[in-house]
Amino acid sequence: MIAGLAPRSGGRYLDATLGGGGHALAILAASSPDGRLLGIDADPAALAAAGARLAMYAERATLVHGNFRDLGRLAREHNLAPIDGLLLDLGVSSHQLDTPERGFSFANDAPLDMRLDPTRGTTAAELVNETPESELADLIYRYGEEHGSRRIARFIAEARRKQPIATTGQLADLVARALGGRHGKIHPATRTFQALRIAVNHELESLELALPQAVELLAPGGRIAVISFHSLEDRIVKLFFRAESGYGGAGEARLQIITKKPIEASEQEARANPRSRSAKLRFAERRSQESEVRSQKREYR
Repeated sequence: MIAGLAPRSGGRYLDATLGGGGHALAILAASSPDGRLLGIDADPAALAAAGARLAMYAERATLVHGNFRDLGRLAREHNLAPIDGLLLDLGVSSHQLDTPERGFSFANDAPLDMRLDPTRGTTAAELVNETPESELADLIYRYGEEHGSRRIARFIAEARRKQPIATTGQLADLVARALGGRHGKIHPATRTFQALRIAVNHELESLELALPQAVELLAPGGRIAVISFHSLEDRIVKLFFRAESGYGGAGEARLQIITKKPIEASEQEARANPRSRSAKLRFAERRSQESEVRSQKREYR
């Protein structure tokens, strides 16, 4: 990440998914002595943890509670436009996964919440208990790519008629029974939990809203880095980068793609950190106005 963003002194950087502040810490260290950073996160607990971690750089770091779908507005409100580097590290953090009461994981029986921002929005329990069966099946298929979605939705609908589904354990057991208890490399409820989390937090819609704003914010030569963790996210990023680079001769070429293929964890890293296995990192760079004009002339000819 640091090699790709190449932070420098005097630069302006936006970590739009701050989390625990690991990337922000590295960016601030690399951009010493006077690089600035704006960190955004929807989770108040993450902001508090990151604030403590970044205390030594407090004069150069501004941390705000918000959603990355509003990164353009937030950057301008905090006088951080244009920017030299922008990071999106998508999905849920390890800390959130490992905190049972947040309801992201079925490793422990806990309230079925799944909100990245626990101060607002619909919980996964509300979604599971109130969404019509056919819509629930479509949601699980679309966001979880789960081929057993219809059967899962039917089992959920039958169970909730007797009593509300309130915990992660209840839901995981229902999904496992709906799929016949089959176990491959992943737990049978994994895709259903992914689908509900994406729906609860409007993750794909937020990504689609954030990417165009990111390009508008970038200074010429500024870079955007996106880490995705499943194919739905990566597809959105890949197609957006292609469209903004003038791929196929369509549209204005505002970006130059730096990573022809996404960067993935090495075998050594994946062994040390199994959650990195599914991560894909893509970089693109904002073209100068002159290079955009040259690209448009080539397309016209």
